[in-house]
Amino acid sequence: MKQNAEGRAALVRMRDVALAWGNGVTALDGLTLDVRAGEFLAILGPSGCGKSTALRLMAGLLAPTRGQVRRDGGLTAAGRVGFVFQDPTLTPWSRALANVRLPLDLAGVARAEANERAAAMLALVGLAGFERAWPHELSGGMRMRVSIARALATHPDLLLMDEPFAALDEFTRARLNDDLLALRDQLGFTVAFVTHSSWESVYLADRIVIMSARPGRVLDEIGVTAPPGRGAAFRASPAYASQCAAVLALAAAASGAVA
Repeated sequence: MKQNAEGRAALVRMRDVALAWGNGVTALDGLTLDVRAGEFLAILGPSGCGKSTALRLMAGLLAPTRGQVRRDGGLTAAGRVGFVFQDPTLTPWSRALANVRLPLDLAGVARAEANERAAAMLALVGLAGFERAWPHELSGGMRMRVSIARALATHPDLLLMDEPFAALDEFTRARLNDDLLALRDQLGFTVAFVTHSSWESVYLADRIVIMSARPGRVLDEIGVTAPPGRGAAFRASPAYASQCAAVLALAAAASGAVA
């Protein structure tokens, strides 16, 4: 696992970003943040602090009210950014293969090639043999695997993940954490991952940013020290527990902070 992305080029640069909704609520104010090439960035903060909004700004799905969001030129090409939402958002009338194939269909990839690539992605997330399964036939964890496969089908440089494992049981969540790290090592994409869990953030990330209560901005950040590969031994280690405690303390302080 890449331990430190310090000094690497930024795929996304956010400078003094604010976003106000039409109802007068300001979601973000003064958010300055880089997503560095090759890193696994976790974004942690209290509910309603604008974490999900920040991801949508990174993806280009929203425009800031103030400030700048600059993306590396390659990210503006179709398919270079993948997005995994908290809900798998699968189309219930399509089988698993067709759900994964969707972004390839939208990109105009020939059907035979798209089917081959979608099947390969399903195999990569551990769902070989489930190509013809309907979403309602799959468990919550399996549906999330399909969602991840769909996001990776275009081979993105940047994968944005909005609390993708929050609704899953503890054991499924831990297994998917391990699978995500393995996929990231194998495919080499950069990750920006929103979570409420200090434990999950330390297990997954190279760097963790702590956001304030709404309107959101970055209050602090911490680098994670972990062995290559991570796994059960890291989860059981004093180093993991101490880093989780440090992140939890920062997050608790942030929950009462205002801009």
